[in-house]
Amino acid sequence: MTAPEGVPPKNVLAVVAPHVGGRGAGAALATVFPAGARVTVVESAGEDPAALREAHVVVTALAPVTADHIAAAPHLELVQCASHGYDHVDLDAARERGVPVCTIGSSSAEHHNVAEQTFALMLALAKQLVPAHMALTGADWALPRLQQSLTELYGKTLGVVGLGRIGAEVARRAVAFDMNVVYAGRRRVDPGTEARLGGARHVPLDELLRTSDYVTLHVPLTDATHHLLDAGRLALLKPTAFVVNTARGALVDQDALADALESGALAGAGVDVFDPEPPTSALRLLKAPGVVLSPHVGGVTRETLVRIALAAVENVADHLAGEPPRDVVGG
Repeated sequence: MTAPEGVPPKNVLAVVAPHVGGRGAGAALATVFPAGARVTVVESAGEDPAALREAHVVVTALAPVTADHIAAAPHLELVQCASHGYDHVDLDAARERGVPVCTIGSSSAEHHNVAEQTFALMLALAKQLVPAHMALTGADWALPRLQQSLTELYGKTLGVVGLGRIGAEVARRAVAFDMNVVYAGRRRVDPGTEARLGGARHVPLDELLRTSDYVTLHVPLTDATHHLLDAGRLALLKPTAFVVNTARGALVDQDALADALESGALAGAGVDVFDPEPPTSALRLLKAPGVVLSPHVGGVTRETLVRIALAAVENVADHLAGEPPRDVVGG
């Protein structure tokens, strides 16, 4: 979609953090914007003060957009996150300016891949794939040693924290593995959705933690969900349980999770997201027992990146054409 005829082009600042592709990914993103956009690509919002000052739209790919950045952009009309998450944007500052902040939440761009990554981590944990692989590369036939910790997904209870679009995709796959699904969240979904998800049951978070064999997180990072799994809540889990986080690193107290793994209070964890990203070498989870780690790959397959870019650009194009943007989370 292009801007209406006679409307001058508007300035778009595309901010792509280095750890998700930086300038190279930003250059590719710039090619799909409509003619009614003049795109400047940077790796941090404050990198080009003149471009920020003239920006009408900021598109951010997991790069911080702070109150100072928003204050330095007097013409700013929209902040578009090329992601489902929006914790890297100062929502309060945007709200004070009346600037909407949008995600790509309704696009389904990342849903399938995040659900697949969640199950990849769950299967790796159940089948002990990482220690098995490492042992075999060292000519160690580890079967006798690993056999006591091998398990299966069949018949296990999966606790989904946040049964939104991605959480529902995870639950749908759990049904195919003959798992029992429980979920926690602010509200119960409709009975028809529960039935399609194998009779999924809505339970309080603490009950979910006490009864689940696998706990997977699919909620946004907000003040209310920061360290949602802290030491107290992790202590509710069974010692045979696994935690999987493909949402945001700060949903979990990483030191408390390392404590639980090191003490044997928890069987294992699959972690695709960290706080901060990339993690520092001092992060204890990197060396904790029973972990399977991946570098935030849950939304960045070749196919997913194309869908994310197109969803973000389509929302910006709608704005440039005078149409209301979708997936507004602040404003």
